[in-house]
Amino acid sequence: MREVDAILEDDELLSAVFEAQGERRPESRRLGRHQTPAEVVLRILILKHVRNWSYETLEREVRANLVYRSFCRIGLERVPDAKTMVRLGQAIGPEVIAELHERIVELARLKGVTKGRKMRVDTTVVETNVHYPTDSSLLGDGARVLTRVMKKVAVGKRGGLKSKVRNRMRSVKRRVLEIALAARQKGPQGEERKEAAYRRLVSLTRTVVNQAERVRAEVEKSRGKMKRLSQQMKETIARVRQVIRQTVARIFRGETHHPEKLVSLFEPHTQIIRKGKASKPTEFGNMVKVQEAEGQVITGWSVFEKRPTDSELLAPAVESHRRQFGRYRTWWLPTRHSTRRPMKMQCIEWACDA
Repeated sequence: MREVDAILEDDELLSAVFEAQGERRPESRRLGRHQTPAEVVLRILILKHVRNWSYETLEREVRANLVYRSFCRIGLERVPDAKTMVRLGQAIGPEVIAELHERIVELARLKGVTKGRKMRVDTTVVETNVHYPTDSSLLGDGARVLTRVMKKVAVGKRGGLKSKVRNRMRSVKRRVLEIALAARQKGPQGEERKEAAYRRLVSLTRTVVNQAERVRAEVEKSRGKMKRLSQQMKETIARVRQVIRQTVARIFRGETHHPEKLVSLFEPHTQIIRKGKASKPTEFGNMVKVQEAEGQVITGWSVFEKRPTDSELLAPAVESHRRQFGRYRTWWLPTRHSTRRPMKMQCIEWACDA
């Protein structure tokens, strides 16, 4: 922490955080309360990342520990609460984080920690916080979310809705449980029971979606809170319809490779990734490329919406390395691997403009 404390005194790091806080609102720099000092924000967020804490745990630990108070430049002042920290984390978006990271790499190069003589590229999967996706659970989630939003609209709309919102979640939960019990039964009889339960669940979900469409049509031209709820219903309805399509394709037509498969209503960007691990053959998240130089300094990263091939990763990684360190290197890549023939190598040269 002493070494990190010295590095975080850099003016460019603090300036980037200060500017990001001032752009939260049009008049953030002129009106309202004074913003949290940039050095406090930067150190608090770094401490959270290093310790892998939640915001609630971060608030509790910093409040109770004098070392953390000193590191975060808080001293005996009041520690920001968890909700304030969440808003501060949202203000420091991905663009600012990338700018901070580039400055850290530059400081590592200036201090001689790394010189860019080596480069290592690897990929990993960052799993999203979702439950194991099954068709029945996704249909149940969709019906639950739409019912909850419709209730909020019914309570908030002046004069009430033209038609009463009917809660069908009791029937939906029964169908989900019925599918889970039928899945335990092996043989043709179990498959028939499961298919019949899926038909009833899909029918119930379609009814909830149609009711949500009618409710959204009533509040579509509203303003304020009703407008936000209408937009939320619109997005959820589109996702639930996608879940219905892929459920019908898999259960009733046997099509397992449905295009644009959705595995979570709350994290729609989640991908199904198989990397051949024995302990976890299937992972649900996003592919992340991590690039590092000697000294274990991370020099770059990328998050991919869809899983790329390994051959697509090399050229951007080398170009990023050349841009940061300005080095001319020669890389040897295997082009063919066989048990009978020796491995051939292909030479790829990258020129340096610096």
